[in-house]
Amino acid sequence: MCNSCLPRIPSDAHKMEAFAGQMMSVINNAALGNMISIGHRTRLFDVMDTMEPATSAEIATCAGLSERYVREWLGALVCGKIVEYEPEGKTYLLPAENAFFLTRKSKEKNMAAIASILPVWSSVEDKIVDCFENGGGVPYSEYGRFYQVMGEISNANVGNNLIDNILTQKPKQMEALTNGIDVLDVGCGDGKILMELAKNFPNSRFVGIDLCPEPIQSAQTRATMSGLENINFFEADILEYQFDKHFDLITTFDVIHDLAFPDKVLAKINALLKANTGQYLMMDINASSNLENNEEHPLAPFLYTASTLHCMSVSLAQGGMGLGTVWGVEKAKEMLAEAGFSSVAIENYQHDMMNNYYFCTK
Repeated sequence: MCNSCLPRIPSDAHKMEAFAGQMMSVINNAALGNMISIGHRTRLFDVMDTMEPATSAEIATCAGLSERYVREWLGALVCGKIVEYEPEGKTYLLPAENAFFLTRKSKEKNMAAIASILPVWSSVEDKIVDCFENGGGVPYSEYGRFYQVMGEISNANVGNNLIDNILTQKPKQMEALTNGIDVLDVGCGDGKILMELAKNFPNSRFVGIDLCPEPIQSAQTRATMSGLENINFFEADILEYQFDKHFDLITTFDVIHDLAFPDKVLAKINALLKANTGQYLMMDINASSNLENNEEHPLAPFLYTASTLHCMSVSLAQGGMGLGTVWGVEKAKEMLAEAGFSSVAIENYQHDMMNNYYFCTK
């Protein structure tokens, strides 16, 4: 802290009062975020979605959980206006309108799944504070169940929509996948998205690559159990791995901004595409590279928080660029051009307000 600077004295009482109210909302909503995460992980929301007004004991029995914990959790959600409470019978109801955004049936619209990433980020707060003081970053290995949470979110968003809502609008790509092509997914995580493609396009050949061992092991196990013979997974750094083929289609889903050297990876992806016919599909955050353009973005605080607590930090931990979650469309287009892509078409889809879809050709 600058020793020569004195704290400023507030002078606008109305502004002070308004901000105090804003902070109360922030604190309450942050606490509710944790409760929503627990409701998702314990499947309490899914259970309550099937029930008429019920007591805490009835809800706990149906969910197979401790009544005392369920009752306290319900208290938070009633006061947070998420669950309705009837005092006379001491019964609780999750309104269908609320359940639509809190249950697994809603797939990509399930905001409770997104809330479950908040405690994962919070678990590394001490290490992030150390980075504020000393620089550097926090490696992937410190984030516990992050890949499981992201796998669920990505599969609900991309896995359930990639074929039906995106590729169906690309008839030439659908025909090519049906006839049989080579596909590479970089940063494949637990492989659920790629396995969905492999199931639907048995004539095509799929390869997934990721730096982290746990999701790759999970992907390999799941692929074996599914009996898929047209898919392989590798734990490796794409910049170091020597491929024995070029690819017709390469994909990255919410990956590039996390990488240590995204510029080099984009150039490597371009080099791995088949000449003339190869295409790269990059899904990444729909935001601007300029802060002033993001002030009214409905998810801007969430995105900058994600960057601080994870995306920027994991890149810096590898001695990387620390591009950050909100690298933005302007920077993305610039880096794609520098990587050698001659054509970039950006598309958006109704099911996904958070991301842009970049269709790139050499």
